[in-house]
Amino acid sequence: MKLPHSHISLQFSLENLLHSYSHTPEEAEGDIIIGGAFSIHTQIAKKENIQKLKIVSIYFRIHLREFRFVQTMIFAIEQINNSTSLLPNISIGYKIFDSCSTTVSSARAVMALMNGQERTLGKNCSSKSSVHAIIGTSDSSSTIAMLQTSGVFQIPVISHFATCACLSNRREYSSFFRTIPSDYHQSRALAKLVKHFGWTWVGTVRSDNDYGNNGMATFIKAAGQEGVCIEYSEAISRTYPQSQAARVVRVIRNGSARVLVAFLAQVEMDMLLEEAMKQNLTGVQWVGSESWITAGHLATKRHSGILIGSLGFTIRKSKIPGLREFLLQVNPSQTPQNSLLREFWETTFGCSFQSSLDGQSQSRQCSGSERLDDVDNTFTDVSELRISNNVYKAVYAVAHAMHNMLKCSHHGEKQNQSCIWRDKFEPVQVLKNLQRVNFTLHSGERVYFDDYGDPAAMYDLMNWQRSPTGETVFVTVGMRVYTLLFIILLYMLSVVILQRPQSVCSESCIPGFRQAVIKGKPVCCFSCIACAAGEISNTSDSSECSRCSLEYWSNEDRSLCVAKVVEFLSFEETMGTLLTALSLFGASLTLVVSIVFFRFRDTPLIRASNSELSFLLLFSLTLCFLCSLTFIGRPSDWSCMLRHTAFGITFVLCISCVLGKTIVVLMAFRATLPGSNVMKWFGPAQRRLSVLAFTLIQVVICILWLTVNPPFPFKNMEHYKEKIILECALGSPIWFWAVLGYIGLLAMLCFILAFLARKLPDNFNEAKFITFSMLIFCAVWITFIPAYVSSPGKFTVAVEIFAILASSYGLLFCIFVPKCFIIVLKPELNTKKHLMGKTHSRGKYTKNLNLTLIFPMVAGLSLAASSSQTSDVTNKIKNKQKKKNNYHKQ
Repeated sequence: MKLPHSHISLQFSLENLLHSYSHTPEEAEGDIIIGGAFSIHTQIAKKENIQKLKIVSIYFRIHLREFRFVQTMIFAIEQINNSTSLLPNISIGYKIFDSCSTTVSSARAVMALMNGQERTLGKNCSSKSSVHAIIGTSDSSSTIAMLQTSGVFQIPVISHFATCACLSNRREYSSFFRTIPSDYHQSRALAKLVKHFGWTWVGTVRSDNDYGNNGMATFIKAAGQEGVCIEYSEAISRTYPQSQAARVVRVIRNGSARVLVAFLAQVEMDMLLEEAMKQNLTGVQWVGSESWITAGHLATKRHSGILIGSLGFTIRKSKIPGLREFLLQVNPSQTPQNSLLREFWETTFGCSFQSSLDGQSQSRQCSGSERLDDVDNTFTDVSELRISNNVYKAVYAVAHAMHNMLKCSHHGEKQNQSCIWRDKFEPVQVLKNLQRVNFTLHSGERVYFDDYGDPAAMYDLMNWQRSPTGETVFVTVGMRVYTLLFIILLYMLSVVILQRPQSVCSESCIPGFRQAVIKGKPVCCFSCIACAAGEISNTSDSSECSRCSLEYWSNEDRSLCVAKVVEFLSFEETMGTLLTALSLFGASLTLVVSIVFFRFRDTPLIRASNSELSFLLLFSLTLCFLCSLTFIGRPSDWSCMLRHTAFGITFVLCISCVLGKTIVVLMAFRATLPGSNVMKWFGPAQRRLSVLAFTLIQVVICILWLTVNPPFPFKNMEHYKEKIILECALGSPIWFWAVLGYIGLLAMLCFILAFLARKLPDNFNEAKFITFSMLIFCAVWITFIPAYVSSPGKFTVAVEIFAILASSYGLLFCIFVPKCFIIVLKPELNTKKHLMGKTHSRGKYTKNLNLTLIFPMVAGLSLAASSSQTSDVTNKIKNKQKKKNNYHKQ
């Protein structure tokens, strides 16, 4: 299709404009030629042709910082040319092109550098490159575009500002070196910085190129490892329409993250700031990359409301002696034909070298006598020499590599004077020597490259602060030094951040709580759930709770494991004090009864009650009351063995005495039968032996128990999780239940015998009391079994003590209180005549006594009393039997 004439004219004029910016702005001859490619013009105007067939980019306005890089390269070359120790008698020349921060211009520039010609259209490439090394460019995408061409010929490219981690790939970019660290380290450092301040919910924006995309990908990965979540991740490019930047700013404003990580080149940063000011974006903490964090043109009052307090890592600054004086000497009069110097001068002083034809030009005429000393701009400011120092190091690295090649070799004793002359230089030789350079600058900084062509990663942490005069200043507040494998040093100084925000998706979980991820949301969005009982979290934002060890339990706040409460029935607590009082009162009451019985031991009632067994029974009851005290207090080895054996032996002794008294009653009435001489087989000696025999059996059981598997103190941590129950383990439950079973056997035997004697004459019949008391006794101990098994903790011991005391009080009240009542309050009944009286002689006193004393036993006590009958009772029964026989004979 044939294009209109107007379109051809437009395309031709733009092509010439593009060519005029890609010509060699700076050039000097030398034995060695170093090429340079810098983004001298970076602003872009985007236009379309009439028929919208093609987008044409127009470059305008010189970038003063990039122009300073150019002059720094020239300064370093002139310094080396004047040196007598580095490349003596060898001169270095240079060719510098404008890459315009675009891949197309960068490719054009590298072709011109390699071919030694400004334009390659219609001409063949030369067989040998006109440059031996190239320094540049200032961004990663342009550098990659250059390497795709120069890398084929192994021409070394040393970048001062290309930070993409992808360039460390030696397979693809074997001829690439750089004097600025890889973004791999910076991105990880930014992630740690964000985490350091507790910003776990951030937004990100990046340049949509190799620099931004690779750097942000590394940051997002490192941030995820640090527990930082990304709310949004946006991209902008200098080629995008302004509406894209407006949309990104709206996303930032509407987001909940108050921290923005901006991995942007300066051009994209300028675009974003302009739109941010239009939409009045405030309240955002900016975290920036090295590309713009020390950009002086952004540190103005116009931008201070948005960027003040910004944080970011940048390469360490240095001083280059003599550079400022060299920069101040730059003047268009040095090379009048250099259009770039004229453009720089016009931009700096706001004047024009071309006079207006109509005389109405708004800019004044440039005289060329203006002084750069009077100007304070990015070009003349050498207080923050960071990237310029990288250019300086790159030039010296090339010089040292060539210096090593030009050294003459020694063969034996004779010196070989043949050297590699300049016409034999090959770029691949420079490449090999660049990998091995290792030197120190005048500033003391060491320069070398690792296996990937990267320098040692060293960063300064910068913070934008407001000075007392109201100006924005860059303050170094920290340093981070990396090697390839690990961090050598990290320290943070106090950082002054105005209105430091909190940027989290969810509020921090305090100790005692754990994070629970909310379904469908990032891990930084969580709810706080209290730790379960027995678990703790002693730090904020714990992802899980830790379980306390067996002997520890969580405190009320679930933030600390404390020793579990050790529980046992102690004398100090209310229950222990009450049971102790009941035990001592029972023992004291038994002693009082013993004193009463001893005082009235010669009375008919005492004599008729088999005083020997009565005193032995009172002694055993005293031991029963006292043995309950061994169950109270902290269990020990001795108390555990004593409590159960003492209880078993004393109770058997007690029941044996009651059993003896019951047998005496039965034998006494059995002796009334004609020709019966039973009583001689159950006299006092036999009664003592029976009590001893019954007791010895229990003693043997207890000895075997203590020998085979005795009781021992035991920490029970299963019944209660929050406390430890200190109790006496039975050792062998079989022996424990054997002890209780033997007591129960004797009690049942006593109950059966008393039941058989229930219909004997009233005046002498204590068998009814024994029957009733044994029934209560059995009920108490049968009830004790499930209560003992099911009672928790110290209540198990309390149940056992209560059963002992209830049984002891039952025996005491049922057997001895009725007799004490007659002895002390009704002495007239304590006579032989009353004891020998008829059945009906038992009047209201006896009945009232029965109702008064027996009824309470049914309610709370467990053992009934028994009494034995004397020979007087036997004689009375015989007399009644004789009278009955005489009556029948008549």
